[in-house]
Formats: sequence, C-alpha cells, structure tokens
Amino acid sequence: MPNLRLALCQTDPWVGDIARNGDEVVRWTRQAVEAGAQLVAFPEMALTGYPVEDLALRRSFVEASRSGLAELAGRLAAAGLGEVPVVVGYLGRSEQPSPRFGRPAGSPQNCAAVLFRGEVATRFAKHHLPNYGVFDEYRWFVPGDQLPVVRVHGVDVALAICEDIWQDGGRVTAAREAGAGLLLVINGSPYERNKDDARLELVRRRAAEAGCALAYVNMVGGQDELVFDGDSIVVAPDGEVLARSPQFEEHLLVLDLDLPAAGSDHTDGLLLSDGLHLVRAELGSGSADAPAEAVRAEVAPRITDEAEIWSALVAGTRAYVRKNGFRSVLIGLSGGIDSAVVAAIAVDAVGAENVHCVSMPSRYSSQHSRDDAAELAHRTGLNFRTVSIAPMFDAYMAATELTGLAEENLQSRLRGTLLMAISNQEGHIVLAPGNKSELAVGYSTLYGDSVGAYGPIKDVYKSLVFRLARWRNEEAGRLGAVPPIPENTIVKPPSAELRPDQKDTDSLPDYDLLDTVLDLYIEGDQGRDAIVAAGFDPAVVDRVVRLVDTAEYKRRQYPPGPKISVKGFGRDRRLPITNRWRRG
Repeated sequence: MPNLRLALCQTDPWVGDIARNGDEVVRWTRQAVEAGAQLVAFPEMALTGYPVEDLALRRSFVEASRSGLAELAGRLAAAGLGEVPVVVGYLGRSEQPSPRFGRPAGSPQNCAAVLFRGEVATRFAKHHLPNYGVFDEYRWFVPGDQLPVVRVHGVDVALAICEDIWQDGGRVTAAREAGAGLLLVINGSPYERNKDDARLELVRRRAAEAGCALAYVNMVGGQDELVFDGDSIVVAPDGEVLARSPQFEEHLLVLDLDLPAAGSDHTDGLLLSDGLHLVRAELGSGSADAPAEAVRAEVAPRITDEAEIWSALVAGTRAYVRKNGFRSVLIGLSGGIDSAVVAAIAVDAVGAENVHCVSMPSRYSSQHSRDDAAELAHRTGLNFRTVSIAPMFDAYMAATELTGLAEENLQSRLRGTLLMAISNQEGHIVLAPGNKSELAVGYSTLYGDSVGAYGPIKDVYKSLVFRLARWRNEEAGRLGAVPPIPENTIVKPPSAELRPDQKDTDSLPDYDLLDTVLDLYIEGDQGRDAIVAAGFDPAVVDRVVRLVDTAEYKRRQYPPGPKISVKGFGRDRRLPITNRWRRG
C-alpha cells in the first residue's frame, strides 16, 4: 500500500493582498517540504483571501489572481519546491459560457489549482455554490463541472472545495466512482458555535460515502464579520480521526497516510455523478516508499465552549484592527460589564500597551463604576484616562431644553463625540461595546454608544457576556495571572447610568428571559404564536417582537463585529427597515 506524506497548511490569507498571500504560500510550502511532505494543500482562495465579495466582479482583480497563480508556480520551482504538488485556492474565470445561469464565458469562478514543476498542472472550479446565511456565491461565481483526480506517488487524490462536501452527492459520490484513495478538500468555512462538532460529523460521513480517507484543510483569522477557526481534520474511511489541527491559530499539519494504490484506469473525461467530468493528471513518479521515520499524527485537544467563543472574538478583533492598518484601539470604559469584556478582549487581541480607555463620567455616574473602570485598567495594564462630560453636558443643557430620553441620550452622544475626537487626534480605532441583546431590542443610542468601527460583542447575548467574563477571570486564575475584570463589575445589576438609580430591568425583561425569547425569534426564526405556544408570557413576547422589529434601522447603522452564532445581525439576517408585519 503506497505511503503519502500530506501537509495541510492552516493559514490566514488577507483579502486582496495577492503578493502577501503568495509569499505565505511559499513560506509554508518550504516548511512542509522540509518536513518531508509529498503533497501540500492550502485553504480555499488562499491566494486572494476569502470571501472577496464584489471584488470578484472586477476583471482587474480576477486577472491579477490568475497571473499571480502562474507567478506563484514559478516561484515555488525557483525556490526548489517545484517537485512537490501544491494545491492552492484562487479566483479564476470560466472558459465556456454558462447558459443555465445566464453567464458568459469569462465569468468569475471560485477555483483551485495544483502547482507542480513551475506550471499550473490542473485547475478546477467549485461545484456546489453556497447561497444561504452569509454566503452569496451565486451572485459572484458560476459553478465548475469537473472532478479533478491527481495521481501522486501512486495514489489517486480527488479534489474538492468546501461546499462540495456540505451538499449531498457531487464530488463526494464522484470520488467513489473514480476510485480515489484520498479526497482532499480545501475550505474557507467560517466559525460559529458548535460548528466544530458538526464539521467532524460531516467529514466522517463524507469519508464513508467517498469510500476513502478525507483530508479537510480550513483557514484561520478574520475577515470583516467572519472568523475562521481552522480545525483542519483528516479521517479514515471508517471515521477514525487520524489528525486534527488546533483552532484559531496558523498551523502546519503533517501526517503519513497508507492509501490504496491507484488503479490502472487512466480514463479521462468520464461522466460521473451530478454531470461531473473526470479530469486526471499524473504528477511525479510511481509509489513512494514509506518514510524511514514516520510522522506521528497530531490530534489537537478540544477547547471549552467559552474558550472557543472568546478565541473567536479575540481573533476577529485582532484581524479587523491589524488588517485595516491600525495598531491601537480606543474604548469608552464605563465600569459596566460590556465595556469591561470588550477591553479584556482587546487586551488579548492587540496587547495592553495598544489599548486606550477613557472614563467619561457624568453627574449620574456612580463612584463604584468609576472605581471599577480604574481597577480594570490597573489589573490589565492598559492605558487609562478620565475626561468628565459634565461641562459639555451643562453647556448643551444651557443652550437647549432637553428632558427625559433626550437628556439621557445626550450624555451617550457626548461620549461618542469625545471618543471620535480622540480617535481622530491620536489615530486609534474605536471599539463599540454593544451586545446582541441590546442591539436586538434597540437599547442603544445612535451616534452615542453605537459609535465605533468594530463591535467585538455585537453577536453575544448579554447573559453570555456575563458567562464569558466569569470564564476569562477563571482562566486567568488557572494560569496564575490576575483576573482582568473586577468582581463588582460582574455582580452588580446592569445599568446605563443615564439617570438616578437607573437599571436595565427598568426598560427590559430580565436578560435570561429576554435572551431566551430573542434566541427563539432571531436564531430559531420562530414567530410570535410559536413562542407563546412554547409557554412564554404573550405580553412579554409581543413586547420583545415589537422592539426587535422596530430597531432594524438602528442595527443597520451599527458597526460590524465577529459572528459567533448561527444567525448574526448583518448578512445572516436581512429584513426590511420599513416593515409593518408584526406577527413574527
């Protein structure tokens, strides 16, 4: 039985930076070859970054990707790496028109290629295009109609791209029909809670259906609202996990696979399942001997739910700050739980020396909140200052007559203005502290606490914010470090502190109840009647549904933030702002 040493490069490509991404492919390939790899694979669209969205519609970008791919093949050969096949995703174009989709020849495609001996040995396009949730690939691409099978050291390796295995049939079934010994899938699969379990179950099922081992390489890092967690996996046909990469970090996974020898059939062009045409390419010589010293397969341990979520929020924040050219962040630190958690995330993401926080007390700010903000700064070592908004507030109130909600919101808007002024003056990027519960029901002030370029906890319900705060403190204790968030911040009742003795429960149901109803309405897509039938108070449900529906205009103006749920606000959930439907 032939032996194949496979390397999966779990990397973090940057959208639009073809030169940088090409450099990374060369760097990681060199490491893989030095480890004895005979086949190297990178994630989906690793050359262009993913998703490229409407950049795919720019002909100049498509051509830059194509020429960058050819240049990359030459660079690998010039670096002495050309004898090892490298699978890399890129943005390509169709050679033939696609009448079924009304698209001409030259339309963009989500492609991958095998680079070998300085050439593009074969290329193919994604067959199944996702068009749900955050995905919009029918807007940009036309699907491919081939099953590429490359023969590497006596093993037939079938190739696929991400969604090709999330849908039944297609390249999975075709790989079995082609007699492949390995199905290699390159991916740009975004993170959401519990997806690692679903991903493993999927990979096991598809390996059984394909009748061969399956290798799944995924990207890491963040791109706008999406976070990629890696979690690259290799499984045997019987579902045994042979190797698995850690989540949320770049990683080179190398392992030896004993795989079935390729058959004698070299037939090209056969019509397989789903109208896929078999395309074969032979790369290199015959079977390779087993290495003198086998690589011990690595299976990274799983992490807890809270650790996974925290890592996703940190990864998304770090990527957004760094990839947009910023070095430092600015946060309004109130002493409340939301800004405290955002500050702790920021410290983990970019380092305490790059986190700048401002306490902006008004006449209604409690002393304990001011103290809690200062204590967090002391514990974490971030940069901290206090600027009172009282003089600004008094000046506004002297110039105009504001009462009630208008007076409360003025305080929030003064803080937002001050943050943006400091941001402009000092060059920090402002992080907004709003959580998903507040965004859902509109419990935020436009141009006030919604000010910012990125919202690290935008997709985190308030009850989960408290859980994450407790977990982060416990994790610090486990590591022998100082817990970053003061205990008083966690245990005191939440309050915006915009009027005397104000509490969030003055305006909203208890957060545990609120979040349960919100989860049913938003993630579960259940209507008002279904939620009431589940045993919830009709008056509470009616109120929550009304608040969610009427706050759509606010959410549209909120900054992006990392998606961690099945359905985050943004591309996941697209509802009209002007909307009279109130039944859920």
